Amino acid sequence: MIMKKVIILLAATLCLFGCKNQKALLPSVSGKAGEILVVMEKPDWEGNLGGEVRDLLASECPFLTPNEPLYSLVNIVPSKFVDLFRVHRNIIIFNVDAQADTTGVIYKHDVWAAPQCVIQITAPNLEAASAQLAKSGQMIAGSFEQAERDRVIRNSIRYEEFQIRKQVSEVFGGSPYFPIGYTLKKLTPNFAWIADEKQFSTQGVLMYKYPAGEEDPFSEENIIRHRNETFMANVPGMFENTYMTTSKFFEPSVEYLKYRGRDLAQTRGYWEVENDFMGGPFVSHSFYSRDGSEIIVLDAFVYAPRYDKRQYLRQVESIIYSWVWSEDQE
Repeated sequence: MIMKKVIILLAATLCLFGCKNQKALLPSVSGKAGEILVVMEKPDWEGNLGGEVRDLLASECPFLTPNEPLYSLVNIVPSKFVDLFRVHRNIIIFNVDAQADTTGVIYKHDVWAAPQCVIQITAPNLEAASAQLAKSGQMIAGSFEQAERDRVIRNSIRYEEFQIRKQVSEVFGGSPYFPIGYTLKKLTPNFAWIADEKQFSTQGVLMYKYPAGEEDPFSEENIIRHRNETFMANVPGMFENTYMTTSKFFEPSVEYLKYRGRDLAQTRGYWEVENDFMGGPFVSHSFYSRDGSEIIVLDAFVYAPRYDKRQYLRQVESIIYSWVWSEDQE
């Protein structure tokens, strides 16, 4: 009887260990960051359905000059969708089959590789597939965006510059995770400047806080006013009388989100240097401090005049999404 219990316990332990390590046995994903593999018949890709996929997933990224698509799309026909392609990081599969008895969207993770996002749309005909794409479009786009974001956050945590988070948390009550390459350029009782500066590119996060006493603190007007006042005082340009500010030629957009239990105002726009010719995209998160007495702002920006900026911005934007309160940190 004792031996039987030992065998059962051992089997259960091995099963648990195997389940936990199943994903660890998967190969790493392939494909470039910001790329989606679209499994669809060639005539459908070249027709209306393919056009609708491009409208959803390859529309223009806001505030990027020159224009860049949200994602780079690669079409592969179902008959060619073999092991080589199944390990791609992002996959959307269109199963258009007259014999299909259901119409719907299935979201899966880590099917053939890890960390992988796989979405399948099943429909009996093209019209039904198109309708399903229209119905679930925002969820589909959001799933790919979250998958891309989570990969950056995972690497930021794995290769973290821990001292930066420690110092920033002491001032702000929390911090994002900053990966190797980022350095703390400036830290005051209400402002921090963290950046990864290379020869021809800069990815930076500007953090600041101020009292939350005014009415409607998350209006576009108040967000931009505080942004400009803070940067005029703390982010000088290369020359005298120059400083970072918000471009007046690209009207910012504000979106109100709830992300992992935290309400925030997300602002996108274009920054520039007053009295100079530097500029680039930014995205910021504004939210209350834990006790509600202050507004905390995380402002991610990119300067990369020689390069496409989509991936640079997605990387640094993902970093501010990794914010964690001090008491919740591991």
